Amino acid sequence: MSTASNGSAITIIGAGLVGSLLATLLAQRGFQVEVFERRPDPRVHGFLGGRSINLALAERGLHALQQAELAEQVLAGAVMMRGRMVHTDGAVNLQRYGRDDSEVIWSVSRGDLNMLLMDAAARAGATLHFGAALAEADFAQGTITLADAAGAVRTHHAGMLLGCDGAGSTLRAAMSREMDLRERVEPLGHGYKELEIPPGKDTPFAIEPHALHIWPRGHYMCIALPNAQGNFTVTLFLPNTAPHPSFATLEDVDAARKFFEEQFPDALTLMPAFDEDWCAHPVGQLATLYLDHWHLDGRALLLGDAAHAIVPFHGQGMNAGFEDAAELANLLQAQPDAPAAVFKTFQDARKPNTDAIAAMALENYIEMRDGVADPHYLLKREVTAALTRRLPAHFMSRYRMVSFTHLPYAYCLQRGRAQDALLESLLAGKSRIEEVDIEAAVVRVRADLPPLPL
Repeated sequence: MSTASNGSAITIIGAGLVGSLLATLLAQRGFQVEVFERRPDPRVHGFLGGRSINLALAERGLHALQQAELAEQVLAGAVMMRGRMVHTDGAVNLQRYGRDDSEVIWSVSRGDLNMLLMDAAARAGATLHFGAALAEADFAQGTITLADAAGAVRTHHAGMLLGCDGAGSTLRAAMSREMDLRERVEPLGHGYKELEIPPGKDTPFAIEPHALHIWPRGHYMCIALPNAQGNFTVTLFLPNTAPHPSFATLEDVDAARKFFEEQFPDALTLMPAFDEDWCAHPVGQLATLYLDHWHLDGRALLLGDAAHAIVPFHGQGMNAGFEDAAELANLLQAQPDAPAAVFKTFQDARKPNTDAIAAMALENYIEMRDGVADPHYLLKREVTAALTRRLPAHFMSRYRMVSFTHLPYAYCLQRGRAQDALLESLLAGKSRIEEVDIEAAVVRVRADLPPLPL
Protein backbone atom coordinates (compact mmCIF):
# COMPACT_ATOMS: atom_id res chain seq x y z
CA MET A 1 0.00 0.00 0.00
CA SER A 2 1.36 3.44 -0.94
CA THR A 3 1.73 5.96 1.87
CA ALA A 4 1.66 9.70 2.30
CA SER A 5 5.14 11.12 2.04
CA ASN A 6 4.81 14.04 4.42
CA GLY A 7 3.56 12.25 7.52
CA SER A 8 0.76 14.79 7.98
CA ALA A 9 -0.64 14.93 11.52
CA ILE A 10 -4.32 14.11 11.99
CA THR A 11 -6.45 14.14 15.15
CA ILE A 12 -9.60 12.02 15.30
CA ILE A 13 -12.25 12.62 17.96
CA GLY A 14 -13.98 9.34 18.80
CA ALA A 15 -12.67 5.76 18.75
CA GLY A 16 -15.99 4.17 17.84
CA LEU A 17 -16.46 2.08 14.72
CA VAL A 18 -15.92 4.84 12.15
CA GLY A 19 -13.14 6.59 14.07
CA SER A 20 -11.18 3.38 14.59
CA LEU A 21 -11.52 2.27 10.96
CA LEU A 22 -10.57 5.74 9.72
CA ALA A 23 -7.53 5.76 12.02
CA THR A 24 -6.49 2.39 10.58
CA LEU A 25 -6.89 3.48 6.96
CA LEU A 26 -5.03 6.77 7.48
CA ALA A 27 -2.19 5.23 9.50
CA GLN A 28 -1.77 2.59 6.81
CA ARG A 29 -1.33 5.45 4.35
CA GLY A 30 1.46 7.00 6.37
CA PHE A 31 -0.36 9.72 8.30
CA GLN A 32 0.47 10.46 11.93
CA VAL A 33 -2.84 9.73 13.65
CA GLU A 34 -3.91 10.39 17.22
CA VAL A 35 -7.37 9.34 18.42
CA PHE A 36 -9.08 10.72 21.53
CA GLU A 37 -11.97 8.80 23.08
CA ARG A 38 -13.96 9.94 26.13
CA ARG A 39 -14.76 6.37 27.26
CA PRO A 40 -12.28 4.11 29.05
CA ASP A 41 -10.56 1.51 26.88
CA PRO A 42 -13.14 -1.29 26.38
CA ARG A 43 -10.34 -3.80 25.78
CA VAL A 44 -9.33 -3.23 29.42
CA HIS A 45 -12.54 -2.22 31.18
CA GLY A 46 -15.14 -4.05 29.06
CA PHE A 47 -17.43 -2.65 26.41
CA LEU A 48 -19.97 -0.20 27.80
CA GLY A 49 -23.51 -0.58 26.46
CA GLY A 50 -25.99 2.10 25.53
CA ARG A 51 -26.05 1.50 21.79
CA SER A 52 -27.57 -1.28 19.71
CA ILE A 53 -25.74 -4.54 20.42
CA ASN A 54 -26.00 -5.91 16.87
CA LEU A 55 -25.30 -4.29 13.55
CA ALA A 56 -25.85 -5.41 9.96
CA LEU A 57 -22.74 -5.50 7.79
CA ALA A 58 -23.33 -5.34 4.04
CA GLU A 59 -21.24 -4.91 0.88
CA ARG A 60 -20.37 -1.23 1.36
CA GLY A 61 -19.00 -1.83 4.84
CA LEU A 62 -17.21 -4.99 3.74
CA HIS A 63 -15.54 -3.10 0.90
CA ALA A 64 -14.15 -0.53 3.34
CA LEU A 65 -12.93 -3.31 5.65
CA GLN A 66 -11.26 -4.99 2.69
CA GLN A 67 -9.30 -1.80 2.04
CA ALA A 68 -8.01 -2.09 5.61
CA GLU A 69 -7.38 -5.83 5.10
CA LEU A 70 -9.80 -6.67 7.92
CA ALA A 71 -12.82 -8.19 6.15
CA GLU A 72 -11.90 -11.85 6.70
CA GLN A 73 -11.19 -11.28 10.38
CA VAL A 74 -14.53 -9.52 10.89
CA LEU A 75 -16.53 -12.15 9.01
CA ALA A 76 -14.99 -14.90 11.12
CA GLY A 77 -17.03 -13.61 14.08
CA ALA A 78 -20.21 -12.70 12.16
CA VAL A 79 -23.44 -14.60 11.52
CA MET A 80 -24.82 -14.77 7.98
CA MET A 81 -28.41 -13.56 7.47
CA ARG A 82 -30.04 -14.71 4.21
CA GLY A 83 -33.17 -12.62 4.56
CA ARG A 84 -36.11 -11.60 6.70
CA MET A 85 -37.89 -14.37 8.58
CA VAL A 86 -41.39 -12.93 8.91
CA HIS A 87 -43.52 -14.12 11.86
CA THR A 88 -47.29 -13.66 11.36
CA ASP A 89 -50.08 -15.53 13.17
CA GLY A 90 -47.73 -18.29 14.28
CA ALA A 91 -46.45 -18.91 10.72
CA VAL A 92 -42.96 -18.04 9.46
CA ASN A 93 -41.81 -17.14 5.96
CA LEU A 94 -38.27 -16.37 4.74
CA GLN A 95 -38.04 -13.41 2.36
CA ARG A 96 -34.55 -13.52 0.86
CA TYR A 97 -32.51 -10.34 0.61
CA GLY A 98 -30.75 -11.38 -2.58
CA ARG A 99 -30.75 -13.98 -5.33
CA ASP A 100 -28.88 -16.63 -3.34
CA ASP A 101 -26.21 -17.04 -0.64
CA SER A 102 -23.85 -14.81 -2.61
CA GLU A 103 -26.05 -11.89 -1.53
CA VAL A 104 -26.40 -11.91 2.25
CA ILE A 105 -25.82 -9.50 5.12
CA TRP A 106 -23.96 -10.25 8.34
CA SER A 107 -24.91 -9.75 11.97
CA VAL A 108 -21.92 -8.43 13.91
CA SER A 109 -21.40 -7.54 17.55
CA ARG A 110 -20.83 -3.79 17.98
CA GLY A 111 -18.51 -4.29 20.94
CA ASP A 112 -16.42 -7.06 19.40
CA LEU A 113 -16.10 -5.20 16.11
CA ASN A 114 -15.15 -1.95 17.84
CA MET A 115 -12.39 -3.64 19.83
CA LEU A 116 -11.12 -5.43 16.71
CA LEU A 117 -10.90 -2.08 14.90
CA MET A 118 -9.13 -0.44 17.84
CA ASP A 119 -6.52 -3.21 17.75
CA ALA A 120 -6.13 -2.72 14.01
CA ALA A 121 -5.65 1.04 14.40
CA ALA A 122 -2.95 0.51 17.02
CA ARG A 123 -1.19 -2.09 14.84
CA ALA A 124 -1.24 0.33 11.91
CA GLY A 125 0.56 2.95 14.02
CA ALA A 126 -2.24 5.19 15.30
CA THR A 127 -2.02 6.36 18.92
CA LEU A 128 -5.24 5.91 20.90
CA HIS A 129 -6.01 7.92 24.05
CA PHE A 130 -8.88 6.86 26.32
CA GLY A 131 -10.66 8.74 29.08
CA ALA A 132 -9.96 11.90 27.09
CA ALA A 133 -13.12 13.88 26.41
CA LEU A 134 -13.13 16.89 24.11
CA ALA A 135 -13.78 19.96 26.30
CA GLU A 136 -12.98 22.84 23.95
CA ALA A 137 -11.71 23.49 20.45
CA ASP A 138 -9.80 26.63 19.46
CA PHE A 139 -10.05 26.54 15.68
CA ALA A 140 -8.04 29.74 15.23
CA GLN A 141 -5.07 28.29 17.12
CA GLY A 142 -5.60 24.72 15.89
CA THR A 143 -5.72 23.32 19.43
CA ILE A 144 -8.16 21.26 21.46
CA THR A 145 -8.59 20.90 25.22
CA LEU A 146 -9.16 17.43 26.62
CA ALA A 147 -10.48 16.47 30.05
CA ASP A 148 -10.20 13.19 31.94
CA ALA A 149 -12.78 11.69 34.31
CA ALA A 150 -11.28 13.59 37.25
CA GLY A 151 -11.56 16.92 35.43
CA ALA A 152 -7.85 17.37 34.71
CA VAL A 153 -7.32 19.13 31.37
CA ARG A 154 -4.56 19.26 28.79
CA THR A 155 -4.09 20.98 25.45
CA HIS A 156 -3.27 19.19 22.22
CA HIS A 157 -2.24 20.66 18.87
CA ALA A 158 -4.80 19.06 16.59
CA GLY A 159 -3.47 19.51 13.09
CA MET A 160 -6.23 18.20 10.81
CA LEU A 161 -9.29 17.58 13.04
CA LEU A 162 -11.79 14.84 12.15
CA GLY A 163 -14.99 14.27 14.14
CA CYS A 164 -16.15 10.66 14.45
CA ASP A 165 -17.83 11.08 17.84
CA GLY A 166 -21.33 10.04 16.93
CA ALA A 167 -24.80 11.56 16.82
CA GLY A 168 -24.18 13.53 20.03
CA SER A 169 -20.88 14.85 18.68
CA THR A 170 -19.01 17.24 20.97
CA LEU A 171 -16.89 18.42 18.07
CA ARG A 172 -20.02 19.27 16.10
CA ALA A 173 -21.23 21.38 19.02
CA ALA A 174 -17.88 23.21 19.07
CA MET A 175 -17.98 23.75 15.31
CA SER A 176 -21.52 25.11 15.52
CA ARG A 177 -20.31 27.83 17.88
CA GLU A 178 -17.85 28.87 15.19
CA MET A 179 -20.25 28.60 12.24
CA ASP A 180 -23.93 27.84 11.67
CA LEU A 181 -23.89 24.27 10.38
CA ARG A 182 -27.65 24.41 9.63
CA GLU A 183 -28.27 21.46 11.91
CA ARG A 184 -31.70 19.80 11.93
CA VAL A 185 -32.76 16.84 14.06
CA GLU A 186 -35.99 15.10 13.10
CA PRO A 187 -37.23 12.72 15.81
CA LEU A 188 -39.02 9.62 14.54
CA GLY A 189 -41.51 9.65 17.41
CA HIS A 190 -40.78 5.95 17.99
CA GLY A 191 -38.37 4.46 20.50
CA TYR A 192 -36.80 1.04 21.03
CA LYS A 193 -36.07 -1.37 23.85
CA GLU A 194 -33.65 -4.30 23.68
CA LEU A 195 -34.37 -7.78 25.04
CA GLU A 196 -32.77 -11.20 24.52
CA ILE A 197 -33.55 -14.70 23.27
CA PRO A 198 -30.89 -16.94 24.90
CA PRO A 199 -29.38 -20.01 23.19
CA GLY A 200 -31.65 -23.05 22.89
CA LYS A 201 -31.52 -25.92 25.33
CA ASP A 202 -30.68 -28.56 22.72
CA THR A 203 -29.29 -26.41 19.89
CA PRO A 204 -26.98 -23.36 19.78
CA PHE A 205 -29.83 -21.18 18.46
CA ALA A 206 -33.44 -21.28 19.64
CA ILE A 207 -34.72 -20.18 16.20
CA GLU A 208 -33.32 -20.09 12.66
CA PRO A 209 -29.89 -18.40 12.99
CA HIS A 210 -29.33 -17.30 9.40
CA ALA A 211 -32.07 -14.68 9.21
CA LEU A 212 -33.20 -11.36 10.62
CA HIS A 213 -36.47 -12.21 12.35
CA ILE A 214 -39.36 -9.73 12.11
CA TRP A 215 -42.71 -9.72 13.90
CA PRO A 216 -44.55 -6.98 11.89
CA ARG A 217 -47.61 -5.47 13.53
CA GLY A 218 -48.50 -2.39 11.49
CA HIS A 219 -47.46 0.66 13.55
CA TYR A 220 -44.80 -1.26 15.49
CA MET A 221 -42.66 -4.40 15.33
CA CYS A 222 -40.12 -6.65 16.99
CA ILE A 223 -36.93 -7.83 15.32
CA ALA A 224 -34.26 -10.33 16.39
CA LEU A 225 -30.67 -10.54 15.15
CA PRO A 226 -28.43 -13.56 15.79
CA ASN A 227 -25.17 -13.44 17.72
CA ALA A 228 -22.25 -15.79 17.24
CA GLN A 229 -22.70 -16.97 20.87
CA GLY A 230 -26.10 -18.48 19.97
CA ASN A 231 -28.36 -15.81 21.46
CA PHE A 232 -30.51 -13.23 19.65
CA THR A 233 -30.77 -9.52 20.39
CA VAL A 234 -34.47 -8.67 20.26
CA THR A 235 -35.55 -5.06 19.68
CA LEU A 236 -39.06 -3.75 20.14
CA PHE A 237 -39.83 -0.62 18.08
CA LEU A 238 -42.92 1.21 19.31
CA PRO A 239 -44.39 4.75 19.26
CA ASN A 240 -43.33 6.84 22.25
CA THR A 241 -46.87 8.12 22.84
CA ALA A 242 -50.28 7.71 21.15
CA PRO A 243 -51.58 5.80 19.27
CA HIS A 244 -52.06 2.80 21.55
CA PRO A 245 -49.96 0.78 22.08
CA SER A 246 -46.95 2.93 22.93
CA PHE A 247 -44.14 3.03 25.44
CA ALA A 248 -46.21 5.55 27.36
CA THR A 249 -49.04 3.03 27.77
CA LEU A 250 -46.72 0.22 28.92
CA GLU A 251 -46.41 1.67 32.39
CA ASP A 252 -44.69 -1.28 34.06
CA VAL A 253 -43.27 -4.73 33.34
CA ASP A 254 -46.64 -6.40 33.94
CA ALA A 255 -48.22 -4.28 31.21
CA ALA A 256 -45.29 -5.04 28.91
CA ARG A 257 -45.58 -8.78 29.51
CA LYS A 258 -49.32 -8.69 28.80
CA PHE A 259 -48.62 -6.76 25.58
CA PHE A 260 -46.14 -9.41 24.45
CA GLU A 261 -48.54 -12.22 25.38
CA GLU A 262 -51.11 -10.64 23.07
CA GLN A 263 -48.89 -9.49 20.21
CA PHE A 264 -45.68 -11.56 20.25
CA PRO A 265 -46.54 -14.79 22.14
CA ASP A 266 -44.11 -16.99 20.18
CA ALA A 267 -41.25 -14.55 20.84
CA LEU A 268 -42.14 -14.21 24.53
CA THR A 269 -41.89 -17.96 25.11
CA LEU A 270 -38.25 -17.75 23.99
CA MET A 271 -37.35 -14.98 26.49
CA PRO A 272 -37.17 -16.46 30.01
CA ALA A 273 -35.53 -13.28 31.37
CA PHE A 274 -38.11 -10.95 29.82
CA ASP A 275 -39.03 -9.20 33.09
CA GLU A 276 -35.39 -8.59 34.04
CA ASP A 277 -34.45 -7.35 30.55
CA TRP A 278 -37.45 -5.03 30.35
CA CYS A 279 -36.60 -3.40 33.66
CA ALA A 280 -32.85 -3.20 33.01
CA HIS A 281 -32.85 -1.66 29.52
CA PRO A 282 -34.00 1.94 28.98
CA VAL A 283 -36.08 3.09 26.03
CA GLY A 284 -33.77 4.43 23.33
CA GLN A 285 -34.81 7.25 21.00
CA LEU A 286 -34.59 7.43 17.22
CA ALA A 287 -33.98 10.49 15.04
CA THR A 288 -32.39 11.62 11.79
CA LEU A 289 -29.64 14.26 11.78
CA TYR A 290 -29.12 16.61 8.87
CA LEU A 291 -26.33 19.18 8.46
CA ASP A 292 -25.87 21.57 5.56
CA HIS A 293 -22.20 22.06 6.45
CA TRP A 294 -19.90 19.23 7.52
CA HIS A 295 -16.61 21.17 7.74
CA LEU A 296 -14.86 24.40 8.71
CA ASP A 297 -12.75 25.03 5.60
CA GLY A 298 -9.70 22.78 6.12
CA ARG A 299 -9.63 22.87 9.93
CA ALA A 300 -12.28 20.36 10.95
CA LEU A 301 -14.58 17.82 9.31
CA LEU A 302 -17.44 15.64 10.57
CA LEU A 303 -18.24 12.19 9.23
CA GLY A 304 -20.29 9.13 10.11
CA ASP A 305 -23.10 9.66 12.63
CA ALA A 306 -21.58 12.98 13.68
CA ALA A 307 -22.56 14.33 10.25
CA HIS A 308 -25.57 12.23 9.22
CA ALA A 309 -27.06 9.94 11.88
CA ILE A 310 -30.02 7.93 10.55
CA VAL A 311 -32.63 5.52 11.88
CA PRO A 312 -31.56 1.85 11.76
CA PHE A 313 -34.21 0.35 9.50
CA HIS A 314 -32.07 -0.20 6.41
CA GLY A 315 -29.10 -1.55 8.37
CA GLN A 316 -26.88 1.02 6.65
CA GLY A 317 -25.71 3.40 9.40
CA MET A 318 -22.42 1.62 9.99
CA ASN A 319 -22.01 0.80 6.29
CA ALA A 320 -22.47 4.45 5.32
CA GLY A 321 -19.97 5.50 8.00
CA PHE A 322 -17.42 2.95 6.78
CA GLU A 323 -17.98 4.18 3.21
CA ASP A 324 -17.25 7.71 4.51
CA ALA A 325 -14.01 6.54 6.11
CA ALA A 326 -12.74 4.77 2.99
CA GLU A 327 -13.59 7.67 0.69
CA LEU A 328 -12.00 10.28 2.95
CA ALA A 329 -8.83 8.20 3.40
CA ASN A 330 -8.44 7.90 -0.37
CA LEU A 331 -9.04 11.62 -0.92
CA LEU A 332 -6.51 12.60 1.76
CA GLN A 333 -3.96 10.19 0.35
CA ALA A 334 -4.32 11.85 -3.04
CA GLN A 335 -4.13 15.44 -1.64
CA PRO A 336 -2.56 15.34 1.84
CA ASP A 337 -1.64 19.03 1.74
CA ALA A 338 -5.03 20.37 0.64
CA PRO A 339 -7.50 19.62 3.48
CA ALA A 340 -9.93 22.41 2.56
CA ALA A 341 -10.26 21.11 -0.98
CA VAL A 342 -10.52 17.51 0.23
CA PHE A 343 -13.19 18.33 2.82
CA LYS A 344 -15.30 20.19 0.24
CA THR A 345 -14.96 17.39 -2.29
CA PHE A 346 -15.86 14.86 0.38
CA GLN A 347 -19.00 16.70 1.49
CA ASP A 348 -20.12 17.42 -2.08
CA ALA A 349 -19.79 13.73 -2.95
CA ARG A 350 -21.21 12.20 0.22
CA LYS A 351 -24.05 14.49 1.35
CA PRO A 352 -26.49 13.69 -1.49
CA ASN A 353 -25.93 10.02 -0.79
CA THR A 354 -26.31 10.23 2.98
CA ASP A 355 -29.49 12.27 2.53
CA ALA A 356 -30.74 9.50 0.25
CA ILE A 357 -30.04 6.66 2.68
CA ALA A 358 -31.71 8.68 5.44
CA ALA A 359 -34.87 8.82 3.31
CA MET A 360 -34.68 5.13 2.42
CA ALA A 361 -34.17 4.12 6.06
CA LEU A 362 -37.35 5.95 7.03
CA GLU A 363 -39.27 4.31 4.19
CA ASN A 364 -37.91 0.89 5.16
CA TYR A 365 -39.41 1.18 8.64
CA ILE A 366 -42.89 1.25 7.11
CA GLU A 367 -41.98 -1.69 4.88
CA MET A 368 -40.62 -3.78 7.75
CA ARG A 369 -43.40 -3.15 10.27
CA ASP A 370 -46.26 -3.41 7.78
CA GLY A 371 -45.31 -4.10 4.16
CA VAL A 372 -43.60 -7.48 4.63
CA ALA A 373 -46.99 -9.05 5.48
CA ASP A 374 -49.05 -7.08 2.94
CA PRO A 375 -50.38 -9.07 -0.09
CA HIS A 376 -49.68 -6.23 -2.53
CA TYR A 377 -46.10 -5.92 -1.29
CA LEU A 378 -45.64 -9.68 -1.65
CA LEU A 379 -47.02 -9.56 -5.20
CA LYS A 380 -44.54 -6.82 -6.08
CA ARG A 381 -41.75 -9.03 -4.71
CA GLU A 382 -42.85 -11.87 -7.00
CA VAL A 383 -42.94 -9.65 -10.08
CA THR A 384 -39.60 -8.09 -9.14
CA ALA A 385 -38.05 -11.57 -8.89
CA ALA A 386 -39.48 -12.52 -12.30
CA LEU A 387 -38.17 -9.35 -13.96
CA THR A 388 -34.78 -9.76 -12.29
CA ARG A 389 -34.45 -13.27 -13.73
CA ARG A 390 -35.38 -12.08 -17.21
CA LEU A 391 -33.55 -8.73 -17.18
CA PRO A 392 -30.73 -8.80 -14.60
CA ALA A 393 -28.99 -5.85 -16.27
CA HIS A 394 -32.15 -3.71 -16.14
CA PHE A 395 -34.03 -4.63 -12.98
CA MET A 396 -32.86 -5.04 -9.40
CA SER A 397 -34.73 -4.42 -6.16
CA ARG A 398 -33.77 -1.26 -4.33
CA TYR A 399 -32.75 -3.31 -1.30
CA ARG A 400 -30.27 -5.29 -3.43
CA MET A 401 -28.87 -2.10 -4.96
CA VAL A 402 -28.31 -0.62 -1.51
CA SER A 403 -26.98 -3.74 0.20
CA PHE A 404 -25.04 -5.64 -2.47
CA THR A 405 -23.65 -3.03 -4.87
CA HIS A 406 -21.57 0.15 -4.71
CA LEU A 407 -24.12 2.20 -6.65
CA PRO A 408 -24.45 5.61 -4.97
CA TYR A 409 -27.28 5.79 -2.47
CA ALA A 410 -28.78 8.75 -4.36
CA TYR A 411 -28.94 6.65 -7.53
CA CYS A 412 -30.53 3.75 -5.61
CA LEU A 413 -33.23 6.08 -4.29
CA GLN A 414 -34.02 7.56 -7.72
CA ARG A 415 -33.90 4.24 -9.56
CA GLY A 416 -35.93 2.50 -6.89
CA ARG A 417 -38.70 5.08 -7.17
CA ALA A 418 -38.75 4.77 -10.97
CA GLN A 419 -38.97 0.99 -10.74
CA ASP A 420 -41.70 1.16 -8.11
CA ALA A 421 -43.79 3.50 -10.25
CA LEU A 422 -43.45 1.07 -13.17
CA LEU A 423 -44.44 -1.87 -10.97
CA GLU A 424 -47.49 -0.04 -9.65
CA SER A 425 -48.66 0.65 -13.20
CA LEU A 426 -48.15 -3.01 -14.16
CA LEU A 427 -50.07 -4.26 -11.12
CA ALA A 428 -53.03 -1.88 -11.27
CA GLY A 429 -56.15 -3.93 -10.54
CA LYS A 430 -54.22 -7.19 -10.14
CA SER A 431 -53.95 -9.37 -7.03
CA ARG A 432 -52.15 -12.52 -8.27
CA ILE A 433 -49.01 -13.02 -10.33
CA GLU A 434 -50.97 -15.16 -12.78
CA GLU A 435 -52.81 -11.98 -13.79
CA VAL A 436 -49.56 -10.19 -14.70
CA ASP A 437 -48.34 -10.34 -18.31
CA ILE A 438 -44.62 -10.82 -17.64
CA GLU A 439 -43.73 -10.62 -21.35
CA ALA A 440 -45.40 -7.24 -21.64
CA ALA A 441 -43.68 -6.18 -18.41
CA VAL A 442 -40.30 -7.13 -19.88
CA VAL A 443 -41.00 -4.93 -22.91
CA ARG A 444 -41.99 -2.03 -20.61
CA VAL A 445 -38.83 -2.33 -18.52
CA ARG A 446 -36.59 -2.32 -21.60
CA ALA A 447 -38.40 0.72 -22.97
CA ASP A 448 -38.65 2.74 -19.77
CA LEU A 449 -35.48 1.94 -17.81
CA PRO A 450 -31.87 2.20 -18.99
CA PRO A 451 -29.46 -0.61 -18.01
CA LEU A 452 -28.13 -0.46 -14.45
CA PRO A 453 -24.64 1.14 -14.31
CA LEU A 454 -23.07 -1.87 -12.63
